[in-house]
Amino acid sequence: MPNLAQHKDQRVAVFIDAQNLYHSARSLFGARVNFKEILNTATAGRKLVRAFGYVITTKTGEEKPFLEALTKLGIETRAKDLQEFFGGAKKADWDVGIAVDAIRTAEIVDVVIIVSGDGDFVPLVEYLKNNGRRVEVLSFGKSTSGKLKESVDEFVDLGENPRKYTLKIRN
Repeated sequence: MPNLAQHKDQRVAVFIDAQNLYHSARSLFGARVNFKEILNTATAGRKLVRAFGYVITTKTGEEKPFLEALTKLGIETRAKDLQEFFGGAKKADWDVGIAVDAIRTAEIVDVVIIVSGDGDFVPLVEYLKNNGRRVEVLSFGKSTSGKLKESVDEFVDLGENPRKYTLKIRN
């Protein structure tokens, strides 16, 4: 059934919180994320203006093939080093970077699509909606903030079709 709030002339921008999706797919399905299918679902035949993928890099560089795969899909990657603190604590967070890019890009699009289940994005969603943008979220429902689901114009639960949105982990 077509979504009447979506039409082919809409200009969309997609913001992918790769860490959030990676951890959700791994813990819920023991799988990797199929970013190609997620991008297809997000755009839904509309005009993709820009797509960003936010990734955390490690000292080992094991994420290099992943970054290349995103780039091949037409996703602009933004990378940030994993922070390691004295005592072993680690921090990896792109929330502010995603919010700033979304606010900047909102000026040239009709729809902002956030691919993350992080409830920290609720104030961003409210800001974008108050400024006349349609906001959609795609994420795995079981690991998505209830407040985030409630705040958006549309929520797509990737967990309802794991065969489509995840890939088996190679051994």
